[in-house]
Amino acid sequence: MTNRTISALILTILLAFEFSVPATAIVQTSGQDDPLMTIGGKTVDKDELIYLLSKGNKSEPGTPGMSREEFEENLDLFTNYKLKVREAEAKGLDQSEEFLREFESFRENLKAPFLIRNSLEEGELRKAYSRMQEIIRASHILLEFPTDASKEDSLIVLRMALKIEGEIKNNGSINELAVEYSDDPSAQVNRGDLGYFTALQMVQPFEDAAYNLQAGQVSSPVLTNFGYHIIKVFDRQPNPGQVRVSHILVRIDEKLSNGEDLAKRKVADIYNEIQKESTIWEDIVKNFSEDPASSQKGGMLPWFSVGSMIPEFEMAAFSLTETGEVSPPIRTRYGYHILRLENKRPVESFEVMEESIRSRILRDSRSTMIQSQVMAIQKSRYNFTENEKNIAKLKAELNTTTKNGFASALAEKDLASDQLFTLQGKSYISQDLADYMAEEEISLKNKTGTFDAWYERFAAMELNKAEEADLAANNKEYRMLLKEYRDGILLFSLMNDEVWQKGLMDSVAQKTFYEKNIRDYQWKGRVNAYIVKVLDITQLDAARKILQGKTLSEELISSFESTYQTSNSLAYQTEAGNIEYGEHAVLSKADLKESYQELEVNGHLHLVLLGERIPASPKKFEETRGLVIRDYQEYLDENLVESLRKKYPVKINPKAKEETFIALNQ
Repeated sequence: MTNRTISALILTILLAFEFSVPATAIVQTSGQDDPLMTIGGKTVDKDELIYLLSKGNKSEPGTPGMSREEFEENLDLFTNYKLKVREAEAKGLDQSEEFLREFESFRENLKAPFLIRNSLEEGELRKAYSRMQEIIRASHILLEFPTDASKEDSLIVLRMALKIEGEIKNNGSINELAVEYSDDPSAQVNRGDLGYFTALQMVQPFEDAAYNLQAGQVSSPVLTNFGYHIIKVFDRQPNPGQVRVSHILVRIDEKLSNGEDLAKRKVADIYNEIQKESTIWEDIVKNFSEDPASSQKGGMLPWFSVGSMIPEFEMAAFSLTETGEVSPPIRTRYGYHILRLENKRPVESFEVMEESIRSRILRDSRSTMIQSQVMAIQKSRYNFTENEKNIAKLKAELNTTTKNGFASALAEKDLASDQLFTLQGKSYISQDLADYMAEEEISLKNKTGTFDAWYERFAAMELNKAEEADLAANNKEYRMLLKEYRDGILLFSLMNDEVWQKGLMDSVAQKTFYEKNIRDYQWKGRVNAYIVKVLDITQLDAARKILQGKTLSEELISSFESTYQTSNSLAYQTEAGNIEYGEHAVLSKADLKESYQELEVNGHLHLVLLGERIPASPKKFEETRGLVIRDYQEYLDENLVESLRKKYPVKINPKAKEETFIALNQ
């Protein structure tokens, strides 16, 4: 019989938890009218057993289904499992503070993959990774808003942006116009040229606009938190991945009038020196590089991708093709560099980059966008209707209040009963918001005011509650997974109290169990032996010289071990002690009357030195305590199950049992 499904169920029972959604779909049954069984009058649905066994069944399509024997064994294990959960509930373990805290922690992990937010995040992750397969070179012009800009100020900036857009589209140079108009301070140096970049290196609206342009195209004004941007894309090409280089830096002394010439001459001399075959790169770096962070490490820099370094340095690094190739000197604002290519690697797989991408998305404006989309979907799905008239009034009256003064302001202005919204037919009023604010210990900041900040947070919380309740009520997979974890925690608590800790800590009971079952803890015939497996046949004579004709003793073993470990630790493999010889690979073939012998076993020569023979006898408690504890715990478990079957009568529904078996073999 195979252990395919039984092992899966035992793993579940022993809490081998997986923090992920099961890959195997739940087998659907025709209905839930007939429970599979009752345990002490409490029903257990057949879908629970089907879920657990379907989850564990990873066999290939076309392989035979579960046999009757397998099914009966799994049903028996499942019954024992549910009996223990029933007892844990009867003991109130599901109401303990420890259980509630642990289960809530599990619930947070379990629900995440099922939430609307997760699917939206997954979409953004995939989109970002898809964009990462390409790099874009673009220039831009930024027009910032004045401090405390009014609507009219914003319109003036927009009109200016539209004017510049027109000039560029009429063959104006975006780089020349950037020097004239851009509020980006770097434009005076780079003329608006951003070099190459990829996904997640620019703010989202800028990235979206750039990836929607082809080479040569110019965007309409793009609004970001910085202002309006005009973007022109010059090039798009496949992402070369990451590069690692080492470099030599020669700085330009700005204090000297001829500092540029001196640096140029020095870097040229270094470059010429590098061309000599006898030159060692690391020595040149150590002696001449003026980058203190890398000069003592051979000039080595960390791996970097497109958009991580200044454009000139980056372009030179990615233009190198062969490992060890050295670039001609290049100039950046830091001075002159010579680069050597150390390695290149392509864009990593989505699986490798997933968590890094997720972290970056959750740190930028995409997180706010995702939250807005989540709320929009939740509002539509759960019949959220806002009382717009009351919301406008409450904003006007309460945005200037403090958090601590919010409740009293509600009462003074007689606004506590004003409706905020309805959600799934339930009405929420201002007092509900005030009660929520009083419970929260955090402070919120919002440009528009106190009411706006807390109202949005309160609405989001209630919408999230509605989504989670919907999950628990209508998502079968989530409901089953949640129940599995809940029951698993209860099972663990009961087993820990009644079996594992009791079996581990009660030494008196262990000894009593050992004495009652001493026939199970017996040594078979043993012999004091030293076995030397010869791995290097050239060292055979050396071993013979030490062992042959000698009497087995601790001193002899110690002498031999120290000698070969010092001279040739790979020559032999040894085993020593009082060893049961009956089924031993080597000793079972030995003549126990001979003190020294050589035996060929499994292709290796073994030198065997034998001492005293020890007849079969009981093991001392200390010699077998680990095995006793294991057996005693199994005994406690069996007794627990036996007592629970008496305490909670089990009644199996034959019809539901047969339906379960059929469902598992569809």
